[in-house]
Amino acid sequence: MRTVVVGAGPTGLFTGIALARRGHDVVVVDRDAGPPPNGSWRRKGVMQFHQAHTFRGHVVDVMRAEMPDVLDDLVAAGAAVAATPEDRPVALLCRRITFEGGLRRAAAEQRGLTLVTGHVDRLVTDRGRALGIAIGGSAVTGVIVIDASGRASRFTDGIRPSAEGGDCGAVYVTRQYRLQHRAQPGRLNSPIGLSLSLAGYVAIAFIHDAGTFSITFIHDGTDKRLRALRYDEAFDDAVRAIPELSEWIDPLRSQPISPALPGGRLYNTYRGQVSDGQPVLPGLISVGDAVCTTTPLAGRGVTLALLQARELVRILDQAHADIHSATIQFDGWCTQNIRPWFEDHCYTDADRIRRWSGGDVDISRRLPSDLIVAAADVDPHVKDIVGPFTVMDALPASLARAEQRARAIYAEGWRPPTAAGPTRDELSAVVSRTPAAA
Repeated sequence: MRTVVVGAGPTGLFTGIALARRGHDVVVVDRDAGPPPNGSWRRKGVMQFHQAHTFRGHVVDVMRAEMPDVLDDLVAAGAAVAATPEDRPVALLCRRITFEGGLRRAAAEQRGLTLVTGHVDRLVTDRGRALGIAIGGSAVTGVIVIDASGRASRFTDGIRPSAEGGDCGAVYVTRQYRLQHRAQPGRLNSPIGLSLSLAGYVAIAFIHDAGTFSITFIHDGTDKRLRALRYDEAFDDAVRAIPELSEWIDPLRSQPISPALPGGRLYNTYRGQVSDGQPVLPGLISVGDAVCTTTPLAGRGVTLALLQARELVRILDQAHADIHSATIQFDGWCTQNIRPWFEDHCYTDADRIRRWSGGDVDISRRLPSDLIVAAADVDPHVKDIVGPFTVMDALPASLARAEQRARAIYAEGWRPPTAAGPTRDELSAVVSRTPAAA
């Protein structure tokens, strides 16, 4: 079946390769030509390309199931699979540039898959059905058009419903580093690195591939002084002000390999593709961020996208030419299995932002998921319940069984501890003293 995939990010590449390996004739279109022979790959239109990403254990499971050769290629390139003592994957430690580069190499070599560079101007339709896409003066046609172009997805404007959700109110900035020869990372508190909750913001050190790591600050953006984090010197001053992070960037341990990279605002969005029980446009199916985006505050984005992609491939493989039914089935699956994560992020992120601004835990309302998970530190019964949720084996609704016990813990006055380090106001003062900020 001739399939046109718009978008050559992780979702589009994974979907295209998986379909081609099932016998589909696939064309993957993206305005970015891929990594250049020499120099840095800037990746057109993808602001977050060089920002930190979390590839959860389910990403490893999906890759092992669909394209183990690509996973082996990533490991050969320096990525590492973090696993439990029982050998269950917890995360793939990898930069996005490495992950996407591995998929891009596989796509370029995949029989039945053609990569096309170009800007998609519009959908090509006939009698109310998508037949392909227009690139400049030419058309690329197919039996099905898969939109993997991300949250913006401009070429579907006016066709699909408007996205639900919106800006969560948080902003972030990241810098990448490389460990010196034989040096080890600083202290860890999770398989992905070091996650620190401080007064009014979070700071995370993410371990990546080939001896690289990144440090990310996320805050609510209300203190304009923190804009100075975009300056390299101010960023490193902020890192050095946090005791547990400071050792990570000791010159004897590591050296920066990127400037400080400010990110855009963070969004939680969801867009369905069925109206009144019917596809909004037969022949068009959206997947990945074109369906759901979640903020990196819980690191679920790539995982949710690839879980979608794998399910879509499975449905299309079974549906054969019945694209109408496949679209309805996939939308229903997303409603049941993806939308709950979007709703959880909307509620939890909003409450987290409120608490960053000085608000206390509000036990008069439904507890957000991050507070229920935090309560597991003091109650083994809560820990047993939240475990499957934290690794995304269970949907957010599973936390309802632990909420009463968590609420009692907070009613007694317990609060999640904050890491040693400056408050948001104190951090603002630190970065404001940097000459570049002045």
